[in-house]
Amino acid sequence: MTDFDTPITRRGTGSLKWDRRPDLDPLWVADMDFTSPPEVTNALTQRVNHGVFGYAVPHQSLVDTLLGYLQNRIGVTSSEEQIVHLGGLVPALSLATKAFASPGDALLTCTPVYPPFLGVHNDGNLELQSVDHLDNDGAWIMDWDALEQSVTPKSKLFILSNPQNPLGRVFTKEEMIQLGEFCQRHDLVLISDEIHCDLILDEDATPHFSALNLPDELRERTVTLLAPSKTYNIAGLGYAFAVIPNDSLRRKFTTAKGHILPEINCLAYYAAEAAYRHGEPWRQDLLAYLRTNRDLLTKKITEGLPGARVPNIEATYLAWIDCKALSVDQPIEKAEEAGLFLSDGAFFGHKRCLRVNFGTQTARLENALELLVTALRS
Repeated sequence: MTDFDTPITRRGTGSLKWDRRPDLDPLWVADMDFTSPPEVTNALTQRVNHGVFGYAVPHQSLVDTLLGYLQNRIGVTSSEEQIVHLGGLVPALSLATKAFASPGDALLTCTPVYPPFLGVHNDGNLELQSVDHLDNDGAWIMDWDALEQSVTPKSKLFILSNPQNPLGRVFTKEEMIQLGEFCQRHDLVLISDEIHCDLILDEDATPHFSALNLPDELRERTVTLLAPSKTYNIAGLGYAFAVIPNDSLRRKFTTAKGHILPEINCLAYYAAEAAYRHGEPWRQDLLAYLRTNRDLLTKKITEGLPGARVPNIEATYLAWIDCKALSVDQPIEKAEEAGLFLSDGAFFGHKRCLRVNFGTQTARLENALELLVTALRS
């Protein structure tokens, strides 16, 4: 078993998570406190030992690995031509606003959601249309009636987070097909951010249904975004990829890239290959550890803070805590007073909520939860 319990000193290493607010204990940004799989660090060491770090392109064994990943994990047969290599997923969201819409058009999404979803419309001078998810006894679902009421002829894009960040929801096959049909009916391009799809905590109970698994006529209007970064804790290396089956959409997307994106660094390609090719045993150990942390957090919050709501966390290492029923106007301020750096729900589109990153050592998480419960009860 992989050792996830041993703390790793990160403060003072130029870490966004740990060094932005060094006075607080950080459980905010989606960055785990675990070392990456040894196969990843070994691949990086070998590449560094080569000693030459010139401009890089995807090498053939990486491409083969990605195609194998798409076949074995997602169940789709793709081709090298359908893959667009990227230096990150947020730039891809921004590119989509320019590739598939014109200034004055609109982008549609559902909240609460990863904050860049609520900001990238500005990059394309678009209007933002947002609809709240519905809480169905802890499982957040699409509000189809509200979506139908919100979509307009100006709407050109729907941006989806699946698995959902911050709600931890894994959308079902039926929901994804319904969304695909909604996009088809309203002539929307579906941008499906699936960066957390390898962090599903019980894949038998809630299997991932990708936009790439949609029927052909629905899949043709999709851009699926994937990356090893969250699962294998290599976000700082900056690698992601899009799979775009439709030739016309892919040309529009790559044309929108222009010359504004930096080169992908040579180390990132090798880390991605090693993660996907050799990281499965480590991933399974990680999921077991995260399940323990998920259960601990759910128990501590629901028992210690009656009225606070935690969704059924089916995926990710991120927990959404809805504090609206508590007599606390600013839960983020209470958390900071307790010495904790959490994510403010306001940035996700919902005030008086918190997001907690439980991808850390269990003992540290337990201590932080005790501080948080005490702070919010006071």
